[in-house]
Amino acid sequence: MTARVSAWARHLSPLMVRVVSGVMLLAATVALLVIGLYGIYVIALVAGGVALWEFRGLSDRWGFRAPSWLLYPLGVCFALSGTVLKAVPLDVVLSIALIAGLSMFLGLPGAREGIGRWAMGLAGALYIGLPFNYYLLIYQGAHRAPGLTWLLLIVATVVVSDAVALLIGRRLGRHGFFPAISPKKTVEGAMAGLACSVPVMLVAGVLLLHLSPLHSAVLGLLIGVTAQIGDLVESQMKRLAGVKDSSHLIPGHGGILDRMDSAMFPPIVVFLYAHSLGLL
Repeated sequence: MTARVSAWARHLSPLMVRVVSGVMLLAATVALLVIGLYGIYVIALVAGGVALWEFRGLSDRWGFRAPSWLLYPLGVCFALSGTVLKAVPLDVVLSIALIAGLSMFLGLPGAREGIGRWAMGLAGALYIGLPFNYYLLIYQGAHRAPGLTWLLLIVATVVVSDAVALLIGRRLGRHGFFPAISPKKTVEGAMAGLACSVPVMLVAGVLLLHLSPLHSAVLGLLIGVTAQIGDLVESQMKRLAGVKDSSHLIPGHGGILDRMDSAMFPPIVVFLYAHSLGLL
């Protein structure tokens, strides 16, 4: 299937490949969202599974390949904890991962590599599983407005912030923003992206989520800041691995992690803020 997609992509210009594959990906996502809860479970499992696979590839380049037998089951447990796997206590899962996971490396040559691989398995499961978990918790826990509205607004705010940061950074950017991690990012672009995330969520939060202007603005700020942190974190991972993209799965776009990097951390802070103040 991948070879067939690659052959198709070679007959199109890079821009056209990017547009077509992006439209196809968006159409598939919207179709699953329309289905409802089960469609969202499919998105979480498929996108999460691919992201775990990409993380495993990156960790291999770091010298400590995340073990599949730990990474995938633990990632699924983190992603579905509190929803589908509500009956499975997370502390029990972590205890098993600690004891059984480390025990698997006892007696093997290269103790340092064993500890590193265990740590990568745990880190990858947390990095990918928890964001999907919070998206699901927001979707199922929202009462003041539909859960789908919350999810779409979080993603829309991230997309607007990213697009504005890229546009302003290319046109007006003069000062590097963490140039050692991502040379193309600029302070001007980052500030512009952050400045746009607040009004987007301010308007949408008041009109669609029925929140006060203050809470809506704070959520916009939290989304804007964590979106840029998530982008930089994934860029750092790729730089350490010596690769441009997390994979070549999506023609013209790279991998799932490349498309989701900015959207990984926002649901966590949104849920913690909104849930603690009874805003969901």
